[in-house]
Amino acid sequence: MPEHHEIPARSAGKVLVDQLVAHGVDAAFCVPGESYLEILDALHDVSDKITLYNARHEGGAANMAEAHGKLTGRPGICLVTRGPGACHAAVGVHTARQDSTPMILLIGQVARDTIDREAFQEVDYRAMFGGLAKWVAQIDMPERVPEYMARAFRVATSGRPGPVVLSLPEDMLVAQVRVQDAKPYAPTRATFTPDDRDRLCAALATAQRPLLVLGGSGWTDAASADIRRFAEANRLPVAVSFRRQDAIDNRSDSYVGDLGIAVGPALRKHMAEADVIVALGARMGDITTQSYTGMVPPQPKQRLIHVHQDPDEIGRVFAPEAGFAADMPAVAGALCGVDLGRQNTWGDWSGKLRKDYLDDSAPPADGGWDLDMGQALCAVRDALPAEMIVTLDAGNHTGWGQRFLRYARPGRQIASTSGAMGYGVPAAVAASLRHPDRLVLALVGDGGFMMSGQELATATQYGATPVVLLFNNGIYGTIRMHQERDHPERVSGTTLAGQDFLTIAKGYGAHAERVTATADFPAALERARASGRAAVIELVTDPEQITSRTTIAELRAAAHARLSAGSSKGPADA
Repeated sequence: MPEHHEIPARSAGKVLVDQLVAHGVDAAFCVPGESYLEILDALHDVSDKITLYNARHEGGAANMAEAHGKLTGRPGICLVTRGPGACHAAVGVHTARQDSTPMILLIGQVARDTIDREAFQEVDYRAMFGGLAKWVAQIDMPERVPEYMARAFRVATSGRPGPVVLSLPEDMLVAQVRVQDAKPYAPTRATFTPDDRDRLCAALATAQRPLLVLGGSGWTDAASADIRRFAEANRLPVAVSFRRQDAIDNRSDSYVGDLGIAVGPALRKHMAEADVIVALGARMGDITTQSYTGMVPPQPKQRLIHVHQDPDEIGRVFAPEAGFAADMPAVAGALCGVDLGRQNTWGDWSGKLRKDYLDDSAPPADGGWDLDMGQALCAVRDALPAEMIVTLDAGNHTGWGQRFLRYARPGRQIASTSGAMGYGVPAAVAASLRHPDRLVLALVGDGGFMMSGQELATATQYGATPVVLLFNNGIYGTIRMHQERDHPERVSGTTLAGQDFLTIAKGYGAHAERVTATADFPAALERARASGRAAVIELVTDPEQITSRTTIAELRAAAHARLSAGSSKGPADA
């Protein structure tokens, strides 16, 4: 190690950027601000190592960084300015927290000598992000930048991954210091011992109707392949939690569907019938358990074996028969090759669940719709590349993609489990930047597109080529669904109008066309893929077809019947 006087003096901003390089960062997302000019200047010197993408909105930059974290398993880096910039980026931090995604948000801050005087754009970020991030801190001493940055990377990736927020006073960033760079970080992982494997297998082997539920973050391609081999060898049915459909190849005979908002009626029933549930990585929250009806806390009738990266998550809601703190690659690797000898017992059960999934995801019957996205997606799904990346926004329109598309590794499903609107387009831009050789499909509603569609300009600037499937039914569909369920025929605040999506998309430099008939979709998708540009396909759908499973008329009829019977409460989901 060199003597202190031999270490060259650098600005703290330069030191910070050198830590990004040391920790293996190769991309960062930002909206520039004067509060962190020193970092921007230092990034100029390492542009051969770190590509800086400037987004059009801090929410877009944060969502890009979060999606980058999902795709790589390493912290996505987002840089924003103080006050309004940080507030805009908060949505990405919330998503990273709920989705267990490693992410680091770096915020320029007011100078130290003006703090606590309500200076221009001043915010107390410890208070603001305290409930959203895994760790929030402010670096006041420039010589401690390597220490804080090393800790940020470890916290973001260790245990249950999540977001870290660091506040950086602008005068601190320009201070000259002589400090040693930190060594590259190494996350702390919970281990899964041979004894743990034997205990888990012994508990599972007594089941008559087992169900594996995969979820959470940290699934690698190898881990997904390992757990598939374990499930198939033992004839175990595998479901996935909300928006984690890429945890196992959906073409596997073991895959039986997703326990999401649009869960199929048969799978909902089968979850209740299971006698042992093995949850690997899934938190088993309200979506996965259908508002805690599929499993009832604190002691579900199903025996629960719970494996999660965070030991505090085990037993937080449900009392497990056995719990293990471990990361998913270690668990899947330990189970791969294990033969429990119950294939004959479990085969019929697993086969029934698989058949019900295939029936539920088969092309739907003709309902008379001009554009039926269930039929349209089924018509193209078998021809889509296995390495395709699908990003999902929030809203009912994603039900078609979740129900009728197939997901597999190395392909990915990148989606916000927190239900944040405006996620799909920036996530698709980040995915296309990361994997320019892959098809990236974004599914977004008209409402979600209006929140972040401007990030198509970012795609055009950097050569990203996502294909955006824009579902346009002229309403905020999910909220309208709930309105009709609880207050039938009393429409308020959910109508959308006044935008020309083709003109907007073309203005951002994207290929754009409109589809109004089911038969026209496959050719439109091919033209979009062949355009060599970011592309938007506007899908004009009937608002009456409010979800892939029901209509507004059916919701109204059920609501009126319920109200006539004297009940004001609708079902948990439609």
